[in-house]
Parts: sequence; C-alpha cells; structure tokens
Amino acid sequence: MTVPEIAIGRNLPISPYLLAPKFKYGGRNQFCVKASAYSPDHENGKMAIRKEKESWTLGGHLSSSLGVVELTVALRHVFNTTDDKIIWDVGHQKKSGLAGFTKRDESVYDAFGAGHSSTSISAGLGKNNNVISVIGDGAMTAGQAYDAMNKAGFLDANLIVILNDNKQVSLPTATPVGALSGALSKLQASPKFRQIREAAKSVTKQIGPQAHEVAAKFDEYTSGMLSGSGSTFFEELGLYYIGPMYGHNMNGLVTIFEKVKEMPAPGPVLIHIVTEKGKGYPPAEAAADRMHGVVKYDPKTGKQNKPKPTALTYTQYFAESLIKEAEMDNRVVAIHAAMGGGTGLNYFQKRFPDCCFDVGIAEQHALAFATRLATEGLKPFCAIYSSFLQ
Repeated sequence: MTVPEIAIGRNLPISPYLLAPKFKYGGRNQFCVKASAYSPDHENGKMAIRKEKESWTLGGHLSSSLGVVELTVALRHVFNTTDDKIIWDVGHQKKSGLAGFTKRDESVYDAFGAGHSSTSISAGLGKNNNVISVIGDGAMTAGQAYDAMNKAGFLDANLIVILNDNKQVSLPTATPVGALSGALSKLQASPKFRQIREAAKSVTKQIGPQAHEVAAKFDEYTSGMLSGSGSTFFEELGLYYIGPMYGHNMNGLVTIFEKVKEMPAPGPVLIHIVTEKGKGYPPAEAAADRMHGVVKYDPKTGKQNKPKPTALTYTQYFAESLIKEAEMDNRVVAIHAAMGGGTGLNYFQKRFPDCCFDVGIAEQHALAFATRLATEGLKPFCAIYSSFLQ
C-alpha cells in the first residue's frame, strides 16, 4: 500500500508504521492513510493525518480516534513500541471488526486488556521501560485514576501520562459533570499561563539541556498562577506537569516526547494535550454529538443508516416506566455514571432535572450515593451497565 502526500516536518523521517502493510479483516476495505500539510497558525510543517474509510459494515466510536491521529503517529515515531508500551485507556476505538476493547491475544500492541475506563495509569506502574498511559478527560473523573497518580507520585515511578483533553469530560451534548471540567478549562483558558510557558520554552532553548532543573523551577512558578499552593493539582500528586499544549501540532508533540524521553529519571510526568473530537472530518466537526458513537454510515456525507424502530426499546420502556413512578411518588430519584443516553435516564432528566444525578465515570460513588439516599427515605434507581460493574 502506498502512502501519498506525506511530509512530517522538514527534518523528521516518516514514522515506519505508516509504511507498514495493512491487512484486511472481514468485509471492510483497507484503510487509506493520507497526509497533507496545513498551517492554521502559519507555522511551517503543520500536519494532519486522517484516515478515510471506503466502506463500513460496523459502527463504533469514531470521533475520538480522529482526534488523536497526530498523537498516535508522534508516539510511534518517538518510542520503540517493541520495548516501550503504550496503554490506551478504554481502548474501544478499534478498527476492522476486532474486539471492542484492547485485547492482549489479538495484538502485541495491546499491552493491557481493558473493559472499563480509567485503568491505564494503574496498568502503567511497575515497569522499567518507557510506559505511556493515554487517558481522556472523561476517564479522569474516575477515582481509580487518582488512586494511581497518588501511588505513581509516591513511588516516583518512570511513567508518562498523556491527558487527552478533548473538552468532553461528559459526553457530547451532555452537561459537564464535576469540578474537573472547570479545572481543565481554566488551564486551557489562562492566557498569562500560556504566554509565560512559551517564554520558558524560549529560555530553555537558549541556555541548553543542562538548564533543565532551572527551567523546571521556572515552569513550577508559572504553574503556581493557577493554584494558591504554588502548583497544579497534578504536581501536588507528584507528577511533573507539562501543558496544556495543542494536540494537533505534529512537530510540537514529537519535540515534547523526545525531550521527556531523554530526561534522566524524570519520575512521573503528565503531558496535557488539547484535541478536538472528529478533527479533520467535517461531518463529525459539525455534528452536535461530534459523531461520538455511530452506526453504519456514509463516509462522504456522515449520514448514519439508523433503522427506524417499530416498537419501543427496552431502554425506552425503562425510562418511561421510571418517569411514571416519579410522577406518582416524589421520593423517586435516578442515578447514572455518565451514561444518560445509554440507560435512558436522559429522558428522566428532562422531566425531573432536579431528581436525576450524573456522577461521572464513578460507579463506586454512584452505588454508595444511592445507598445513602435510600437510608434517608428516598427511592434511588441506579442504572449502570453490567459490564461496568466488573
């Protein structure tokens, strides 16, 4: 398979995996990978690499994959994935009809199996080689991610955490859940923070790599602008924080990854990148839900071939029944863990907005919260996917 129009910067060689042969699975056609230079901020060497699907027989999670194309290529370019391990949190953005989650017996590049979000940081601990855990802002709402970061900081582990922040702590069209959404937005929105970080980069370039310690102290000072304690929350947990940075700048990502890789015993590092769901695919960029999850669709138009239901689904029956119960009993409340659409509780929330609670990706909290409400005389209905109760 040839890969036309590739140009990854002036001095950067093509990442070998881009030229690797692609295999056919089932009825799907091969992926065609194209690359073309673009320059939204007038920087030379800007790249966006997008995958065009000629035909589909299955749907899936589309837009998150399109948002991490540059990230994926940059990681494969800098790190040796034979020895170094990339652990994708959740991992259900898979192609060609394979398992919906990362599965170790399917691919040597599936370093860790996953059935739920927020496990990648835990799975990255305890390794001597370079381990990169890629986790989304939505997955960061789960307590396990903070349990793992707390331990990583305590162990001073050699771990790289990449926070893929696509501004979707909650699913598209949903109301942002929890304090994390606001905290990440503040990190992105602070112009003074960004300006001084750019100045820090300039100083580091001028005085050379030996000045890493000085630059780190300066960077720590700039981070303090966002926290009264003098550091970001991540740094309080013991992770050296870098970011936020634009996640669709190929050269920028490669440079940062190379610098972090070369750092002697850096301890745990968190690189905060900001990406856009559906990047480079106009139908996804224009859709209210960013085409987060799709059924079979036309790649040219983005139109999905959704069958017209002839009867109510089980989920709709559940939602309507619960609404009727709440209309008769004001003690009925509903709880879900970032799955209002999948459980049908989004309908309940529209009818009773003050009686429906989205706790984010926090099933343990959801159950304990429901238990406490029950002890106070309420009637909580906690809807959680069975696979998420593992």
